[in-house]
Amino acid sequence: MLKVENLIAGYYKSTPVLEGVNMDLPNGQVHGIVGANGSGKTTLLQCIHGTIKKVQGEILYNGMPIKREDVSFLETDNYFYKRITGKEYLQLFGAFNKDFDVLGWNALFSLPLDKMVDDYSTGMKKKIAFLSVLSFNTPIVILDEPFNGIDMETVQLIKVIIKKLRASGLTVVVTSHILESLLNICDTISYVKGKKIEATFYPPDFASIESRVFDIDSNGGGVIVDKLLKLK
Repeated sequence: MLKVENLIAGYYKSTPVLEGVNMDLPNGQVHGIVGANGSGKTTLLQCIHGTIKKVQGEILYNGMPIKREDVSFLETDNYFYKRITGKEYLQLFGAFNKDFDVLGWNALFSLPLDKMVDDYSTGMKKKIAFLSVLSFNTPIVILDEPFNGIDMETVQLIKVIIKKLRASGLTVVVTSHILESLLNICDTISYVKGKKIEATFYPPDFASIESRVFDIDSNGGGVIVDKLLKLK
């Protein structure tokens, strides 16, 4: 169980991004996180990973304070060293897991491993960063916007991998700006708003998420759009 208790976090103590966040994420499940830009999704993931320090609260894994080695983290924007090939990049991470089959995985992702990562497209960089995360073989895998910038075929491949990780007992936490990309892979989807988790949805409720959370018309947005477009 990954447990977040009364988490307060931010980049400045006087202005917390998250305040009073509580979550219980069972092992062996895929947990989605959704919310508007700036709502605190990435801050939450960074706290779980340990990239930033929490101001207050506890983050526990199986009843113990979470450790960095428990978590691998795919960030939205990844840093790449200059003048390094794809193969060299993966070998840096593969050194932590001697059983990681670089060539076997690349048979699925078809990356030009002998070329410089500097010359990769946005989608190719996302793919190789995703592979590096898999190489750590951690019990918790965090994926921040893993579907950004990649083609539809790779989206489906990553979804298959996420489901396989779940089947092997791993805990996967994933965010996406596209709600539809989470509906058929997640066991829970939590909505971040107002510095906390406003609601958590389970599969029987997934069909109602969009209307309950992102209903533009109920907030008057549809009327405003009509006026701007000069629609009657």
